[in-house]
Amino acid sequence: MTVYFIGAGPGDPELLTKKAERIIGECPVCLYAGSLVPEEVVACAPEGARVLDTAPMTLDDTHAEIKMAHEKGQNVARVHSGDPSLYGAIAEQIRRLRADGIDYEIIPGVPAYAAAAAALGQELTIPEIAQSIVLTRVSMKSTSMPEGETLENFARTGATLAIHLGIRNLREIERQLAPYYGADCPVAVAYRVGWPDQMLIRGTLSDIREKVRDEKITRTALILVGPALGQIPDFKDSALYDPQMPHVLRPKVKNAGE
Repeated sequence: MTVYFIGAGPGDPELLTKKAERIIGECPVCLYAGSLVPEEVVACAPEGARVLDTAPMTLDDTHAEIKMAHEKGQNVARVHSGDPSLYGAIAEQIRRLRADGIDYEIIPGVPAYAAAAAALGQELTIPEIAQSIVLTRVSMKSTSMPEGETLENFARTGATLAIHLGIRNLREIERQLAPYYGADCPVAVAYRVGWPDQMLIRGTLSDIREKVRDEKITRTALILVGPALGQIPDFKDSALYDPQMPHVLRPKVKNAGE
């Protein structure tokens, strides 16, 4: 018996990997985070499968379901949004599985920041503008952040920031980031990316809060911040395809006219 932690992606059922779809379709028990994973994603569960929305359940409840399946020798599809490695709350589940000697496997999924970038139609790493992406969040009512993992510290790098769980804290985000990025730094908010009611809001650190408030968005949104989100017509081309920059798969430097 195995528990499969499955990344369902951001919400679009077509972004479910082939492996994830196959495993969900084979497991007689499916536990999915219904607040973030639409029912359509787990519609491929086999007929007669025990399919439960874990949104109203506690960790004890979900583990009890897993133990019951374990006693019956049934595999479990534990379906999370995005990719389970990022804010998936699987570490505490794995701790219990290990204590009970229950096998598990993790199936990666499309993370929200990647889906948001695709929906925005752009790359998040632009040559000589930003070459790093920081995936972080703000504390709010959730688990506190470790010392040193502050927005100000990340902002000092100038990297593209992907801020989770912070849509109701935009005033504080602006206050902390504006001194480093500038008030006119581009910001994009991706609301329920991958869902039918997806919404993309572009603005700057100085006006994004008002735009988000006008749309009455209070949850399920990712905030992207950084100069790479702007319109930069004159950035330098990557060296990857530069004819004057040979590499192992293109060892010959092309001369002009070749």
